[in-house]
Amino acid sequence: MTTSTSVTGPPPFARELLRWRTARRVSQLELASRAGTTQRYVSFIERGRSVPGREIVIRLAESLGLTLRERNALLLAAGYAPAFAESPLDAVALKPVREALDSILEGHLPYPAVVAGPRGELVAANEAFDVLAEGAAPELLAPPVNVLRLALHPRGMASRVVNLDAWGQHIVENLRARAVRSPDPLLDALVEELAEYVPASEPGADYLGFAVPLRLRCAEGELRLLTTLTSFATAVDVTLAELHLEAFLPADRETAEILRKRAADRA
Repeated sequence: MTTSTSVTGPPPFARELLRWRTARRVSQLELASRAGTTQRYVSFIERGRSVPGREIVIRLAESLGLTLRERNALLLAAGYAPAFAESPLDAVALKPVREALDSILEGHLPYPAVVAGPRGELVAANEAFDVLAEGAAPELLAPPVNVLRLALHPRGMASRVVNLDAWGQHIVENLRARAVRSPDPLLDALVEELAEYVPASEPGADYLGFAVPLRLRCAEGELRLLTTLTSFATAVDVTLAELHLEAFLPADRETAEILRKRAADRA
């Protein structure tokens, strides 16, 4: 008589927890301390010797700094339903958000501002967006517009960006860092595409000392713009959590005057 022994590895949640903990470079002890449990229990979970409850799965995901989408995926791996809704942007529940975004975009005039998704998908923009889209190839402005591709593509803004090397490299490196923190094959592909558009960069006079300005040529002269990013830090909906507002501010008086005059001409 012959016998066979089958060896099964750790369950899906155990593998995912170990993968994320390794990616975040967090020890079992540190993760346990953050999540309010013990190193022994975390070790048992990762070896498949303990089955975690829903609450501890959520605490572990929060302690690892996972996005809402990643937290949902970790819950599914543990056999639980997702904790966070993913509503369409046109859902009734998000109407107050849409109205707030529209108000912010309008209030930022005469300066450009856009709302974009996690991979640069344009969601909304104010009227001053025209200075960014000026002269871009029609295919880059056809929905769905990707503002990252528009910014760095040779047929987009790139031909008008004076400091494409420094400014473009700044965008690409920020995206790379995000892709490392939250792996996403689609974002990886976009990063590689955008990197091909950006020439080699060396820090130099284009730095203001605290930020890399966008130096953009337009019909009226050269604009020097600073960018700010705003996200919904307290969001409990996946769609909302993945949106960000990028607002451009003038870095000098000449830029402010050009943008104010463009706004007056549009009125």
